[in-house]
Amino acid sequence: MTGPPVTGTLPGTGTLSEKDVRRLDRVIIRFAGDSGDGMQLTGDRFTSETASFGNDLSTLPNFPAEIRAPAGTLPGVSSFQLHFADHDILTPGDAPNVLVAMNPAALKANIADVPRGAEVIVNTDEFTKRAMSKVGYEASPLEDGSLDGFHVHPVPLTTLTVEALKEFALSRKEAERSKNMFALGLLSWMYHRPTEGTEKFLKQKFAKKPEIMKANLAAFHAGWNFGETTEDFAVSYEVAPAATAFPTGTYRNISGNLALSYGLIAASRQADLPLYLGSYPITPASDILHELSKHKNFGVRTFQAEDEIAGIGAALGAAFGGSLAVTTTSGPGVALKSETIGLAVSLELPLLVVDIQRGGPSTGLPTKTEQADLLQAMYGRNGEAPVPIVAPCTPADCFDAAMEAARIAVTYRTPVLLLSDGYLANGSEPWRIPEIDELPDLRVQFATGPNHTTEDGTEVFWPYKRDPETLARPWAIPGTPGLEHRIGGIEKQDGTGNISYDPANHDFMVRTRQAKVDGIKVPDLDVDDPSGAANTLVLGWGSTYGPIAAAVRRLRSAGESIAQAHLRHLNPFPRNLGEVLARYEHVVVPEMNLGQLSMLLRARYLADVQPFTQVNGMPFKEEQLANALEATLHGH
Repeated sequence: MTGPPVTGTLPGTGTLSEKDVRRLDRVIIRFAGDSGDGMQLTGDRFTSETASFGNDLSTLPNFPAEIRAPAGTLPGVSSFQLHFADHDILTPGDAPNVLVAMNPAALKANIADVPRGAEVIVNTDEFTKRAMSKVGYEASPLEDGSLDGFHVHPVPLTTLTVEALKEFALSRKEAERSKNMFALGLLSWMYHRPTEGTEKFLKQKFAKKPEIMKANLAAFHAGWNFGETTEDFAVSYEVAPAATAFPTGTYRNISGNLALSYGLIAASRQADLPLYLGSYPITPASDILHELSKHKNFGVRTFQAEDEIAGIGAALGAAFGGSLAVTTTSGPGVALKSETIGLAVSLELPLLVVDIQRGGPSTGLPTKTEQADLLQAMYGRNGEAPVPIVAPCTPADCFDAAMEAARIAVTYRTPVLLLSDGYLANGSEPWRIPEIDELPDLRVQFATGPNHTTEDGTEVFWPYKRDPETLARPWAIPGTPGLEHRIGGIEKQDGTGNISYDPANHDFMVRTRQAKVDGIKVPDLDVDDPSGAANTLVLGWGSTYGPIAAAVRRLRSAGESIAQAHLRHLNPFPRNLGEVLARYEHVVVPEMNLGQLSMLLRARYLADVQPFTQVNGMPFKEEQLANALEATLHGH
């Protein structure tokens, strides 16, 4: 982590610092404060500057579900963790090297995660007797010796911010609101982050409020200057760009929800179909609705419905009308949409159902992450209603997963469930912007005329006459002359699409719909087993990819032989999955649920899969997984 002191030019100053500059290969910073302290904005700005500097990075925003939790309380603490490095990294980090605590509640809620010897920056102005007693501190932790194992930097952030802004015509309360920018300036100095992007951001954000804009800029610069001049910060740190971590290309920092939104837009363009989103706001999926509503210039139409059922009903209608139709939600919304998903299965129309999973059941933990909707996605409908399932593994991968879900939907005429989660949705990482010619061709052919000849030689249109390879039925745009056909949820007669209660026909249609999903072409499962001699396989899906890969990397560096594989397609499973499972003596499946994928694999392949689970609303930690896998390797 640390290296020899060096000196260097500070970004934005062109001057040589008189203080020591130490090189680090990686840093984990956590900003924590009251939910009104602007910690998410602070973390986001620090992340953006870090991305522009060229570091690899991974973030973990963590905030309360309440819009404004009681000030100064433990449930009201909001935090933002950022891991950045000069090399390829996979997770937001297990424990922060630096904690910025804006008040006693933030300190108490986070100090248990901070290792001894780490740096703790505290806003001493907020450590009043009343504020400390509110979270159970009988004496000040800054004075009772409980923080002796840390490098504590007591900084009167509020006082310094108010003092820096005294020339502006602001009330004390208004001035205090800029203390997050003071903290951002201090940390930007401490880790040599660029400042131009934040300055531009503040000028744009407060363009209509020039006094507020100038105040925030002044607070930001005051924080930088404080770091440069105070004796308490004798050292600053340098983390070089991750020059070798990225293939050549143009990169930007991106969150999972933003990547997913861009993936949907790209899919609609590649399919040459208008994109229609029917959605009802729900955490943590609402950002997709917000983002897509900005892109009418790409033929995107967004409809904020009155409820979840209306949202998917409108989307299914748009699919019938020839759009690339999407509905976005989280677990509780999927439950409400289940009947209409079943209708889409029966109608055999392309529809993307995006589930950004969160803690459950019921309202559960709206702002925390979980992977507990897999069985709901697989079976959560009445009758035999098979639906393909695709799961992204990183924030940037949400773009490719959206493209893949769209490919399956339009090719096979089926609803597709896209399973992301809160960790991927809100987390961010560098993303290489693809070239247009790298994207798949998703164009489809609509039905234009009769496709069947009856016994008497009459040419007619059969809406359920299938493609022999994909078993997809034709997609007929309503209003096309001669292609009139019946739609609805009652069972269809094979071929004609007429209502049918015939037992043999129902059996045939149920088996045909299942065969269509089972026959979807997906890539074989790729196994990472460098030694070729491992007897333990770690198999994951979704957002567990980063922690699993980091844990496997740690074990291999310690000389262990272990294989890793990750599932993107959960229905149908890759063709070679059974063979892969049979190849290994031990198969461990880490999941943020109580073992849902493990149960599916045991039932399908009769494999002795060992689940490793947690449901605490947070992603796995690298060390936690590494210890569990090491125990498996050595038979503990």
